[in-house]
Amino acid sequence: MALVVLFLLFDSITKIMKVSAVVEASAQLGVNESQLVGIGIVLLICTVLYLIPQTAILGAILLTGYLGGAVATNTLAAAGLFPMVFPVIFGGLAWLALYLRNRQLRDLIPVQR
Repeated sequence: MALVVLFLLFDSITKIMKVSAVVEASAQLGVNESQLVGIGIVLLICTVLYLIPQTAILGAILLTGYLGGAVATNTLAAAGLFPMVFPVIFGGLAWLALYLRNRQLRDLIPVQR
């Protein structure tokens, strides 16, 4: 979980701060610099919700939507296979971490042996 959260926090902060490498990479995907702060704030809020045990499932659902948008953006920009698959893998890791730490989620979605 720590790896997932650290990456998401790093990603959101670099967008909010408009780091030049992020601005350039976003421009290649068709995202305007003026949109980065809003995108970064949305990601930061979703990540904080994911961190709080009482709102972790809501945070995971919102992060799934955010990462789905990343897949769509990379697909539309024809960015290649890895940029399209990475958010899917990352979302899977976020859900796996939540599944392992949340008893209610394990009860809701039991793994059959």
